Amino acid sequence: MIWTALGLGVFGLFLSAFFSGSETGFYRATRLRLVLDAMGGDRIARGLLFLTNHSALFVATALVGNSVANYLISLATVIVMGQAFPLIPEMAEIIASIVVAPMVLVYGELLPKNLFLQAPNRLLRRGGALFLFFVVLFFPLAGLLWLLGRLLASLTRTSHEPIRLVLAQRELRRILAEGHEAGILHPAQQSLAHGILAVARKPVRQFLTPPSQMVQVHSDMGKQAVLRLAERNHTAVIPVADNASGQLVGYVRILDLRLHEGDDLAPIRPLPEVRDDSSHLAALMRLESSGDSLARVIDAHGETVGIVTLERLREPLF
Repeated sequence: MIWTALGLGVFGLFLSAFFSGSETGFYRATRLRLVLDAMGGDRIARGLLFLTNHSALFVATALVGNSVANYLISLATVIVMGQAFPLIPEMAEIIASIVVAPMVLVYGELLPKNLFLQAPNRLLRRGGALFLFFVVLFFPLAGLLWLLGRLLASLTRTSHEPIRLVLAQRELRRILAEGHEAGILHPAQQSLAHGILAVARKPVRQFLTPPSQMVQVHSDMGKQAVLRLAERNHTAVIPVADNASGQLVGYVRILDLRLHEGDDLAPIRPLPEVRDDSSHLAALMRLESSGDSLARVIDAHGETVGIVTLERLREPLF
């Protein structure tokens, strides 16, 4: 009976180490490598990739697994001490708890977490089949926890998307750092990537120029007057407003204006529009793809709240 209980305790310690380490490895593993392995036909990588897209299920399985492991260790401790010291079982269980607790902390928590921290992809891949087995085995309980979490998230109207984005950004920064250390990325490329991550999700309204501060010209102004105004304000593009209504109708580039032979404002380029709640990166890609230097920023009602230039959107990236 004692040997059976000892075996049960060792198995419980193994489960504690496995689930604790796997949880650390899950958040440290490179998703890009999992994607590549999954595209190569690796079934275990496909299963792990599924869990990365349903992280709540992974966490629920790890929680159930750790609970089972702790229960097995406690049960084994009670059985062993009850058989070894039948006269003073209560005192023996207290002493055993004091002795076993540090062992569980070191060998069931700290050591496996440190190992998975050092080699997350390798260890997670090796233990992937076993973890997927426990996902299926514990699904009646883990699935219930998963559904309960989704229900609470829907009731409180909270989303895991911000957390996923933070984890993805951390992972991408780690990949960029590894690429720089390996000599694949130059410092300028790494700086550009970090700049994109820093401002990618900021709304474009943070980079616009409000109407009260806009330097604009009217459509009936002469070429030389516009050139002098652009020189005084050190700008390469100027929005053009209709002389009668005052509404923005487009913009002119100073370079085009200098190459134009006449004295009128030509060519006047159409002014693209972006929503003020659009992300910085979305607005930048819009202007880069269309070849425009300026965009009108509008609110939800279509009213102009300012303008944003391609140069202003590029500044935070460097």
